[in-house]
Amino acid sequence: MRPVSKARALAVALWGFALLAPARAMADPSPLPPAIIYNYGETETPRSAAMGGALRAAGSGSTAVFLNPAAMPEAQTYHIEAMTSGTPETRAWYLGGLVEDSLTSRLAGAFSIQGTPIAMDPAGIDRSMLDLRLALAYPIADFLMLGFTGRYLKVNQSGIAGPGYGFGWSLPSGGLVDPGSISGSPSTLNRPDRFALVNTATFDVGLVVKPSDSIYIAAVGQNLTYANNGLLPLTVGGGVGYSSDVFTVEADGIADVSSWGVPGAEKPTARVMAGGEYMLAGAVPIRAGYRYDSGAKLNTLSLGTGYIGSSFAIEGSVKRTVSNPGATTLFFSIAYYLESTGIGGKATPTSPP
Repeated sequence: MRPVSKARALAVALWGFALLAPARAMADPSPLPPAIIYNYGETETPRSAAMGGALRAAGSGSTAVFLNPAAMPEAQTYHIEAMTSGTPETRAWYLGGLVEDSLTSRLAGAFSIQGTPIAMDPAGIDRSMLDLRLALAYPIADFLMLGFTGRYLKVNQSGIAGPGYGFGWSLPSGGLVDPGSISGSPSTLNRPDRFALVNTATFDVGLVVKPSDSIYIAAVGQNLTYANNGLLPLTVGGGVGYSSDVFTVEADGIADVSSWGVPGAEKPTARVMAGGEYMLAGAVPIRAGYRYDSGAKLNTLSLGTGYIGSSFAIEGSVKRTVSNPGATTLFFSIAYYLESTGIGGKATPTSPP
């Protein structure tokens, strides 16, 4: 009998989690709010998802690219990473990759590309997206790090939200119609193509302060061009974390200015997150987290694990909204550490990448 590899065992475990998701006829639009299907346009790594999103202060590596670029220099690594996530209830599937270098110079940098190979909620909002990011960070001093991320986002939508959300299918809803794609009388079964709802650039700015070697305090603003819509929501917030070689715990809070309410008169809403991580045998992270979303009135629980070696890492996690209807999202990533080949020197991470 052949031994089961760590990667295969993790894949089997994630498939088991997927079976917990409630069945839904894929021909029906999702009953979930569009903001939840879309996840506010946020990209989550298996680590950040497992910890409820609470890693704006003590996060590093690829997690920092999406939550707070200022945290990138904290873990000195040079790696490439592929990641994916999926939500069975809405067929929302994200796929992407990144390269991150915080080792070869004091200026840390990363480039990421994320997208939707198939449109999310194809019987409902039928939305697809392309997300490109270039992140830079610099440690001004041992106790202060600053970061900047430039982001390009393109979002297309051909459908409509489920019952109770939006104005139903019509020519004006979902973005401007491409006249060249109209054939016959437009309907829910004969949808014309739409021009992009969003096709623009924005930026994030963050900082991390370290009062001690283990305490991290963060502040970050995301999508600061203020697009005044829920597809590119302006958020401001931060977090406080504690991190050592074997244990990390953090609590974050952000204010979302744009996702809920009528455009021009949005209601700021809060998302509060907390998470913890324990490194078993120095290589196997055990993670758990919680998030409350006051906009959607949702509680979300999450778990994750993986294997972090000297030359590669495989990580996975699952999160589940505590509601009905709800959603289960699975996350998986694999990373290869280029510094293990001798490129750029030897990494000296102070927290898991």
